[in-house]
Amino acid sequence: MRTFAGTLQASGLRFGVVAARFNSLVTDRLLDGALRALAEHGAAESDIEVVRVPGSFEIPLAVRLLVSSGRVHAVIALGAIVRGETPHHEHLANTVIRQLAAVMCQHEVPVALGVLTTDTVEQALARADHTSANKGYEAAVTAIEMATLRRALIGLG
Repeated sequence: MRTFAGTLQASGLRFGVVAARFNSLVTDRLLDGALRALAEHGAAESDIEVVRVPGSFEIPLAVRLLVSSGRVHAVIALGAIVRGETPHHEHLANTVIRQLAAVMCQHEVPVALGVLTTDTVEQALARADHTSANKGYEAAVTAIEMATLRRALIGLG
């Protein structure tokens, strides 16, 4: 029996990070966490491309463009969708998550989900604090593990 698993060694891998500017108080912290995780796990700064988009709705297109470019081994998607007075946030979250999953499966490139869906800004800020519990940090670790697993499974550099 052969067992495959990813590692947390980012050295030699290229990453795209797509971060929404809307709710920047939260998304800037998610971005900081993701970049910290990549650095702590050996990613070179020159192997990281950061793309800023207006809001979470625009994340899937930027992710698709990065993946289609062939320049990245994995993409980290970062955003914050906070409940408002209407059900708009539910439609937005469903659309964004569905489209990110479609990009990942269609292109066979890992897309790590760091798009928060919370009831309040306070909840979002708690998930974007500056510890290793930062959801941007966690998404970056997932991207590293999935990129190395992909490499192990199909042998792509």
